[in-house]
Amino acid sequence: MARDGKNNRPSRSDRDEVELIEKLVAINRVAKVVKGGKRFGFSAIVVVGDGKGRVGQGTGKAREVPEAIQKATERAKRYMIRIPLREGRTLHHDVTASHGAGLVHLRAAVPGTGIIAGGPMRAVFEALGVQDVVSKSIGSSNPHNMVRATLQALQDISSPRQVAARRGKKVGDLVGRRAHGEV
Repeated sequence: MARDGKNNRPSRSDRDEVELIEKLVAINRVAKVVKGGKRFGFSAIVVVGDGKGRVGQGTGKAREVPEAIQKATERAKRYMIRIPLREGRTLHHDVTASHGAGLVHLRAAVPGTGIIAGGPMRAVFEALGVQDVVSKSIGSSNPHNMVRATLQALQDISSPRQVAARRGKKVGDLVGRRAHGEV
């Protein structure tokens, strides 16, 4: 693995080797009124994830669509967060969160359920690597609010390991043994 000479960390190119999933959520044409008329630009919302529990969201504005998407993608990569997943496929527990007028409910699901979610929320789950989840959006259908509310809900999820560490207990003390076939 290549190393930077200064701080002995992996170089930036090594960190970017992980294949990232980029999902374009929405593009919006925006106008600025100036003396000679209107100047049009574009804003883009992009969700980026590694499919293994890391996801980020970014927005970008530019005069051309590709530039707006590139800005949004770079911002999403910069602000990626790690989300604990159960068995690498679903959420640990049900959660609700809101942003602005958007309210989302996320529920863990049994294997084979798939992703039951609307457009902006589906993009977040696909980039995150969640395979089984049931979600519902209530209130605003604005993609900005839906994506941010979904990320807020995901940040509120705690794994049994995190809860046990917070309480100073063992994971086995918190989670009872499941009978075979029970979820």
